[in-house]
Amino acid sequence: MGINDERDIEANLQIGPTDHGQVRLFIEGKGIEIPMDFTPEEADEIAEEIRAAAKAARLVKTR
Repeated sequence: MGINDERDIEANLQIGPTDHGQVRLFIEGKGIEIPMDFTPEEADEIAEEIRAAAKAARLVKTR
């Protein structure tokens, strides 16, 4: 399974700070919960990667 492979799975994503000073990405889907905690610096790096991916995605010609 790669980044370009489509799946018919629904999931919810929540993003917020924890009471321990971390940034949590919380992914919830059918029968699964995935809490992912990051330092604020790591979260900044992830945000930069998301912005770069969005910029690249805008350049892709869709079918």
